[in-house]
Amino acid sequence: MPLPPFPLPRSREDVARELRSHLSEVSRLRLAAEANADGAAVREALRRWQSARLASAYPDLLGSPRFGAAARFFLDDLYGPKNFTRRDAEITKIVPALTRMLPAPALAVIARALELDALSEQLDAAMSTLLGPGRIDAQRYAAAYRSAGTRALRERQIALIVEVGSGLNELVRLPLLGTTLAMMRGPAALTGLAALHDFLERGFRAFRQMGDASEFLATIQSRESSLLERLYAGDPEPFGQWARDASHTA
Repeated sequence: MPLPPFPLPRSREDVARELRSHLSEVSRLRLAAEANADGAAVREALRRWQSARLASAYPDLLGSPRFGAAARFFLDDLYGPKNFTRRDAEITKIVPALTRMLPAPALAVIARALELDALSEQLDAAMSTLLGPGRIDAQRYAAAYRSAGTRALRERQIALIVEVGSGLNELVRLPLLGTTLAMMRGPAALTGLAALHDFLERGFRAFRQMGDASEFLATIQSRESSLLERLYAGDPEPFGQWARDASHTA
């Protein structure tokens, strides 16, 4: 299945505004989530559960010599429980310089990744409120997922994952971008941009190693969309055998 074209910004000014907007929303949502200790504990337990669910859903991709690095990048950097405060703070400080230094496609990928971060924070906040403290299991998770009333946002989340992947797939075709990223490693560390540079370089390396990303992204889109349909249809075992023993307590 061919990848949809990655939507490029109309101008560098557009992508700078988009970066600032998503960073502001991410910061607001994270501050709100961390302001309440009980809520933060539920959120952390929810993210551990979701991360374990994702790992269980993609053993073939994670174990693949071709797809493994890209799958790990997605789980750790785009869809996982990591704290991106340092990376986001770096971007906030250097948005003007960033829009001068990097090509428009690279800036657009960062903007989409930040939009995905903000959306995931919003969805996790809604789920955490509905779940409350206690053991998270498949039944409670599925009930909260449906009760949140966020189907359109869940569909957008899946679309954003594919968009970010499509953008990275295009980045590896840019002449000299790999060399440019390698040359930036030292200066990035000296100027306090190590986390942002690491994010870009690991994503670039993972997708370059994989080659064409069509099969990889089609697999993710198909499985996540199928799970969404099962959850909203009230499937009694939407996660299969894995979920029977998977739980975390907030």
